[in-house]
Amino acid sequence: MTALIHAMRTSHAVESQTIGGREFFSGELFGRRCIAVLAGVGKVAAAITATTMIRTFDVSSLVFVGVAGGVAHGIHVGDVVVARTLLQHDLDASPLFPRYEVPLLGITRFTADAGLSDALAAAAEHYIAQVGVGRVHRGLIISGDQFVSDSDDVRALRDALPDALAVEMEGAAIAQVCNAFDVPFAVVRTISDSADDDAGHDFPRFLEERASGYSLGIIERFLQRPQVELREVSTGV
Repeated sequence: MTALIHAMRTSHAVESQTIGGREFFSGELFGRRCIAVLAGVGKVAAAITATTMIRTFDVSSLVFVGVAGGVAHGIHVGDVVVARTLLQHDLDASPLFPRYEVPLLGITRFTADAGLSDALAAAAEHYIAQVGVGRVHRGLIISGDQFVSDSDDVRALRDALPDALAVEMEGAAIAQVCNAFDVPFAVVRTISDSADDDAGHDFPRFLEERASGYSLGIIERFLQRPQVELREVSTGV
């Protein structure tokens, strides 16, 4: 977030407004008018932030950038996952509703906007090619209000949701909010750890050493692509 705000301030003035304990920064980022904010940790915090983005700032699309734990075999630290769909792995209202289904909506998975996701994947491919480390993957990202850091837990997630690529704590909640307000959205996550017994050590080290460069590099290339037609983007981190 610090890197994004610094990039916004390099050539243009930045305005800030605090709402609900969150500081929203408004300005120009890599040639696009943007609102940037730290989303917070967990599904409720992320949902509050996304709702404020939509209702207060009237954004036309929302892009969430952050880190995640790798779930699928073949997903490694430094890889990037762009969501096609998102699901809440800790949502279970059975027997009233099937496991993972959002009550009263009748769906388990929220689909990210194809155009935004394609542009994010292309931007991530470009960035990865330049740094020379990692791969870009696309598919299911799962969210829950737990920091997964146990080998047994990640195996259980893999068994229950075999197509899940990465696990985090916010994306599916943001997806549900955007679905409710009919706002296009996309989610990109850099893999910071393997959600196993070493995650407690790997996660903070990745945040300190590499996460900022990935987020800034991907967003810069995403916003500068001429084929991306965006009136305004809200960037949550």
